Amino acid sequence: MSQPPESVPEDAISAPIAASPDANLTAQHPLFDFRRPDRISKAQLRAIHNLHETFARNLGASLSAYLRAYLTASIVSVKQLPYHEFSAGLASPTCLISLGLQPYEGNAVMELNPAVIFPMIELLLGGGGRQPVTITREITEIELKLLQSLFRIMLQDLQGAWRTVVNLEFAIEAVETETQSFRVLAPQEAVVAIGIEIRIGEVSGMMNLVIPSVILKMMRQKFDQQWMARKVETGPAKRAEILKKIRPGTVRLEATMGAPPISIRDLISLEAGDVLIVDHPGQSQMTLKVNGMRKYHGRVVGAGGKMAFAVESLVRED
Repeated sequence: MSQPPESVPEDAISAPIAASPDANLTAQHPLFDFRRPDRISKAQLRAIHNLHETFARNLGASLSAYLRAYLTASIVSVKQLPYHEFSAGLASPTCLISLGLQPYEGNAVMELNPAVIFPMIELLLGGGGRQPVTITREITEIELKLLQSLFRIMLQDLQGAWRTVVNLEFAIEAVETETQSFRVLAPQEAVVAIGIEIRIGEVSGMMNLVIPSVILKMMRQKFDQQWMARKVETGPAKRAEILKKIRPGTVRLEATMGAPPISIRDLISLEAGDVLIVDHPGQSQMTLKVNGMRKYHGRVVGAGGKMAFAVESLVRED
């Protein structure tokens, strides 16, 4: 006959279970998500955001100079999503550009909304381009020829921003106006979409850049190297090098006494030998300015037959 199971003490039920060795490994290393192997890390996503902030700032300056109109560009969003979700939110027709990414195999996609494309064309033809337009037609071949110079400027600034991480060569491979006929990336392919708002006067429109996540994952080591290089650049050795370079520089020192106001009549009547009485006792503390900034407290003294300033304390700004 089988024996009945022994009763388990109540305190044993509520006692905590000892942590397994694998629990420590999980805490130290993030779990790999096999359902989404193409997702990139949040740290790399932040680096991509910072990189394209530089691109947007440079692009605004470059296009302003070329179009002779004040233009601003700013990052709106950086997010990961399937390509079909990105393409579903695009206007139709629009301007879609397939970009080669040498030396990597694959393509990125640049999209320019008609809300900003047609004002740019108007500026290129000598118009104002600062009022909102509601044009829903496709871009003509002649207009595309006009836009080639703008595309070239955009890609130059984009390559310049990416050069801090990797030497990417962006090249236009195809231009389309309909999302349905634009089949550069698979619908389910994971991408990182960077949204940039371009504003000209009262006109604003979106410029979107889409890069496949698989290509960005290949660059992970490049982003890590960039982060390490920046960390080294701001270390003690770098600070010492910067200090060594600026030591020979010169600054302007000013020690001034407070004085009462004087009328213009008295000022223009001053002659050699006149004495101005300042509202400042000879032995009272004065302030020394360094390049116009209040830096030290001290007193005027004599040294070797010359006037000098004896530093007594630092100026502490509240």
